[in-house]
Amino acid sequence: MRVICLVPSLTETLIECGVNVVGRTRFCIHPKDEIENIVKVGGTKGVSWQRCAQLNPDIVVFDREENIKSMAEECPYEWAATHITSVNNVGDELIKLAQILHSDALNKLGQDWNSLATLPDRQFTTWNDVPGALTYLDNLQTDYKRLEYIIWREPWMAVGADTFITSMLQKLGFGTYLAEHPSAYPELSDQDMSRDDTFYLFSSEPYPFGKHQKQLIEENFNGAIVDGEVYSWFGIRSYKSLASYLHE
Repeated sequence: MRVICLVPSLTETLIECGVNVVGRTRFCIHPKDEIENIVKVGGTKGVSWQRCAQLNPDIVVFDREENIKSMAEECPYEWAATHITSVNNVGDELIKLAQILHSDALNKLGQDWNSLATLPDRQFTTWNDVPGALTYLDNLQTDYKRLEYIIWREPWMAVGADTFITSMLQKLGFGTYLAEHPSAYPELSDQDMSRDDTFYLFSSEPYPFGKHQKQLIEENFNGAIVDGEVYSWFGIRSYKSLASYLHE
């Protein structure tokens, strides 16, 4: 089966599971060696169906949050869409996709995900033990009471309720520290971003905070820059991250 995948984390997952991925987005960058030989057909919000036609796909894979609805509506090929909302439903979504793509390896990964999701949440230890930390921004204190996971600047944006990232943070032991936001991706004020009691995790994507380390340090932020792929790439990458931390 010839598959075009428009979801970076699933592209990596499908390749790892032996699925024949013939088309991808320019944001599909893993696994590095294999991805270079797969044709880029656009981005996660727009795609060239003319380029897709040259690949003669059997099916196109979307995600309901990663991609936009109009892409699926315009798609001239059979398509499947996942709807990942949390750690707890990744396994079921992968199993559904496995049935469509006839992939035993993907089906097994889905079953393993379901088993992983039932493990107790990781026990939080110290603020200098943040999973996926690329660099710390301050001399760490011990009395932080809140955690904000920041994904954008101008405006500042965090993650809130009903997101995969929030469920990852909960699984990794930060549930009692998470700031409460009723919306999925709330905007934060400058005051929200200057609280002494809050530890800020600045994600390396979608906003490239990793390139702005010096500025964040000069602005005296408490916290760390973290690898966004650990927290947001549902599929094989976040599975391996969770498995390594939960089995410590």
